[in-house]
Amino acid sequence: MFAFLRKLRGDDMPLPPKADFRAAALAGLGGFLAIAILAFFSDIYTTSLLLGSFGASCVLVFGYPDVPFSQPRNVLLGHLISSATGLAFMALLGPHWWTAACAVGAAIALMMLTRTVHPPAGSNPVIIFLAQPSWGFLLFPTLAGACLLIAVALIYNNATRADRYPKYW
Repeated sequence: MFAFLRKLRGDDMPLPPKADFRAAALAGLGGFLAIAILAFFSDIYTTSLLLGSFGASCVLVFGYPDVPFSQPRNVLLGHLISSATGLAFMALLGPHWWTAACAVGAAIALMMLTRTVHPPAGSNPVIIFLAQPSWGFLLFPTLAGACLLIAVALIYNNATRADRYPKYW
């Protein structure tokens, strides 16, 4: 028991390096632009292109664009797999607390097995259980919103950084 409690202290590793001001400002501006564009097109087309998890996706694609979780394949397929999993569990087993938990666990496992892990997408089944949308949710906002977010990330990251984005498809 004491060995377990000692593990909770952590490894005493140093904090990660602080981001420089320019990188932080550019990441913040990228997130602003992406959500602004998604919200703008949502208003124009009177259909939602926004998911709460897209805000967290912006942290990754603009703040840490070189990590695997931030690559377009992971963003798109992670969101689609997680939303489809949430919709399937709700349709098959009903909107129960345990079904939501099963959907999140299954979404995590499926993203890992398909090499498409995108941590913000793990919240999509929870969003689905709270909103209880139809299967159309898979197209709007999930697919359309993720594609637009990726398009903004592709343009913005390549315009503001020396490194290429994406690292892979």
